[in-house]
Amino acid sequence: MARSVSPHSGGTVPDSHRVPSPPSVSRARAYHGRVPRLVTLWLPVVAWAAVIFALSSVPSLNSGLGGWDYLLRKAAHMTEYAILVVLLWRAVGSELPALALAIGYAITDEIHQTFVRGRHGSPIDVGIDTIGMLIGLAVLRRTRLAGAPARGRAP
Repeated sequence: MARSVSPHSGGTVPDSHRVPSPPSVSRARAYHGRVPRLVTLWLPVVAWAAVIFALSSVPSLNSGLGGWDYLLRKAAHMTEYAILVVLLWRAVGSELPALALAIGYAITDEIHQTFVRGRHGSPIDVGIDTIGMLIGLAVLRRTRLAGAPARGRAP
């Protein structure tokens, strides 16, 4: 009978007494827990787009703060789309395609709002969203440059 060393018992255990691992465990070990790159890049984009869609589906977002309400909602628009364009940049690897995709989504979001009671679509909001996108890309560019080693110096 074959014998092997068990790390748990400190001695030897006959192979006939070992319980085989289920196939799913064997496959999981072979996979090493790696998630496909496509999922890690695009899942955050899809999730954030879903958040924007959900917020656009709310009939009224009036906070009751009067003039501040308008300012806060527009700042929220800019922030939502700044985050979206950064996530898109991460997924596609380039600023211009990320910006084009984000603007396209902003347009479809405004069209979606025309079907929500108490909301309306506005080209002005697409412009405000685009300003947020440009701010997001500027912050991204600045943080990428700040993290890069200075020219002429070793990293």
